[in-house]
Amino acid sequence: MNKLRIGHLTDIDEKGSRTFKVLDTEIAVFKLSDGSLHAVENRCPHKGGRLSEGMVCGTAVHCPLHDWKIDLRSGKVHEPDEGCLNTYPTEVDGNSGEIYITIAG
Repeated sequence: MNKLRIGHLTDIDEKGSRTFKVLDTEIAVFKLSDGSLHAVENRCPHKGGRLSEGMVCGTAVHCPLHDWKIDLRSGKVHEPDEGCLNTYPTEVDGNSGEIYITIAG
């Protein structure tokens, strides 16, 4: 497991995202309206749309290519579509506001 510092809470707007790359995987970190952070693979399982460019509604992001809805908490695609993408645990240092994600491997 690798714990990576990816930025500060102020770097991500509410309902916005920030992306970064770990080896060959691009990861998007979203900040929801409740302030929670969720890190997911930045690639829709349907046609590979960049989810960081999608619209966030509640706890889901809508793929900008074909409007597939993906739950940012679980990585699961909403029905009637099917699929799942990788998610990554996030945490925030309460003192500094720095954001960390954990990558398996």
